[in-house]
Amino acid sequence: MNEEIIREIKELKKRRNAIILAHNYQLPEIQDIADILGDSLELAIRAKEAREDVIVFCGVRFMAETAKILNPKKTVLIPEKDAGCPLADFLTPEMVIAARRDHPGAAVVLYVNSTAASKAEADITCTSANAVEVVRSLEATTILFGPDSNLADYVQSKVPEKTIIPLPPGGHCYVHELFTCDDIIEAADRGDVTICHPECPREVRNGSDLVASTGGMVRMAENAESWTLLTERDMAYRLRMLFPDREFHVKDEAICRDMKKTTLESVLRALRTDTYEVVLPDEIMERARAPIERMIAVR
Repeated sequence: MNEEIIREIKELKKRRNAIILAHNYQLPEIQDIADILGDSLELAIRAKEAREDVIVFCGVRFMAETAKILNPKKTVLIPEKDAGCPLADFLTPEMVIAARRDHPGAAVVLYVNSTAASKAEADITCTSANAVEVVRSLEATTILFGPDSNLADYVQSKVPEKTIIPLPPGGHCYVHELFTCDDIIEAADRGDVTICHPECPREVRNGSDLVASTGGMVRMAENAESWTLLTERDMAYRLRMLFPDREFHVKDEAICRDMKKTTLESVLRALRTDTYEVVLPDEIMERARAPIERMIAVR
């Protein structure tokens, strides 16, 4: 059955001049059919560079919104319309506006894990891969950083000369909050090198051997024989495909429920019927585009 669905996906993709982008946390079968796999930064860059008429974004809504903002004239499809992100929804544009009022002169840096409407109120966006570089690139010494407080804390540890204010306090990714120091102890008992995502709590980051975005994990994976990954479970699938001679251990319950909503059937439906097309107000797209493009320009 899957073979038949995959064959039709490939045929429709060619007929419609479409490209499939997928995040590293997608189900293995979605990773297998993707033209481009990556973390949020890599996918934002590839979305901007896309020459195809149709972008099918297998991820969560804020990622598909970013692709649409960067390609306002293209058709951008998200196969599951309710594939959202609680972290992105935690921050509202009104919160950003109020924080600016309370901290005159501060720069606003928003994680791409935020809504298009919130991005429209930012000075620049960032991903976990480039957050430190983005903050360093700014002249402002006070930074309003949201919506992930753990990532804000990580940036503060790397850029101590600036004051990082979480916006709002307490935002976090429920998947990365699952990890504890016990996971690091278990990894050490196995003889693993431990690598964690910057969204993990401070004590987990401090105890890990390495801290990296999922893109960084791909770049580092060949440097050790056995790893414990403190991030979403299906990151291991991509790494096992790339490095079959390495071992990758994960926490089975570290699952992003929204990332798992996309299926082969929903990708096929998207290509057949244009469901679900990402539509955003022109004014929001215009205002959100500049912060995203400023991020992409920081290398």
